[in-house]
Amino acid sequence: MPERRVTVASKVGLHARPAALVAKAAAAQPVAVSIAKNGGAPVAAGSVLNLMALGAAFGDEVVITAEGEGAQAAVDAIAELVATDHDA
Repeated sequence: MPERRVTVASKVGLHARPAALVAKAAAAQPVAVSIAKNGGAPVAAGSVLNLMALGAAFGDEVVITAEGEGAQAAVDAIAELVATDHDA
């Protein structure tokens, strides 16, 4: 199962606009994508509410995983969004 650790780059964390962007991209992937705060339980990345409830703040490390055909590409796409400052 592909996994990638990234640091949340948006100043507001995975909240509001950044969460919506990540959820929309995750839902569009051909596989289910999960995200977890380092050491926490994973949640479905395709849900804005799940992402906001995760409580991932600016500078927090999160772990993104997916399983199945195209999982690595899905993980890479979501990781890139999380590692981008959407508030700039």
